[in-house]
Amino acid sequence: MSQPPDVTARIARLFVYPVKSCAGVEVREAQLTETGLDLDRAWMVVDAAGEFVTQRELPRMALVRPQIRFSEVILRAPGMLALHLSVGTVEEPVRVRIWDEEVPAFDMGAVAAQWFTDLLGQPLRLVRFDPEHRRLSNTKWTQGAEALNQFSDGYPVLLAGTASLDLLNARLAAKGQAAVGIERFRPNIVLEGLEAHDEDRLDVLRIAAGEGEVRLRAVKPCSRCPIPDIDPATAQVDPVVTDTLQGYRRSAVLDGAIAFGMNAIVVDGIDRTLRVGQAVAAGYRFD
Repeated sequence: MSQPPDVTARIARLFVYPVKSCAGVEVREAQLTETGLDLDRAWMVVDAAGEFVTQRELPRMALVRPQIRFSEVILRAPGMLALHLSVGTVEEPVRVRIWDEEVPAFDMGAVAAQWFTDLLGQPLRLVRFDPEHRRLSNTKWTQGAEALNQFSDGYPVLLAGTASLDLLNARLAAKGQAAVGIERFRPNIVLEGLEAHDEDRLDVLRIAAGEGEVRLRAVKPCSRCPIPDIDPATAQVDPVVTDTLQGYRRSAVLDGAIAFGMNAIVVDGIDRTLRVGQAVAAGYRFD
């Protein structure tokens, strides 16, 4: 029996999210590491008990806009002076919680803590992931492969397709609602050239990167919390996105949760560079 032909696409956009749940940085290229794109979710905001916080509880985190400049990340937010984070500098070691995991990290000091406390109105601290720690994706979904993360929710790379967003926006338009941007879904790699939600069915993605190849494997549909309902420009919350997705994006494999985008793991190509415009080939997964 002949195999179906590969599907082809291209990388349309790339995003890195240096601080978990703050705005992303759109880049033209990014180095691939074993935990995903370089500097992705390297920092995280925690409360006084060391528990991670996100836009789910604090929508104004969407207004924190990072910039990546050589050896530092600069954070800006309305009414705040810029906060400069040295990529190579941390302070004391701490233990923090993300979901049901306690992981080692490094505190980023009093200035960073005060910056987030002042912005968001409650005692908070900023921490950096400890690169010596091996935080694994759920091996149920990776088929036993050890896929490492920093402070991502659970997987090193998130894929989304432009056609999937176009379909959502067409449904929003039919309800008299304004279009939304892909930024609401916080993907790392945005693919152009697929049919709507074809990313759901991909297996191994092969991306020509210089003289070698990057290979990513799509492993799990991305279940959606209310964050896509937060306008990244204003931090205002409106449930229209989730309400619309509920009409056509409930996933049987996620027990009825809303799905948009696919989580992926790194198979090969660590230290290679992904660039906007690169061609992507992939086979379909048949479960």
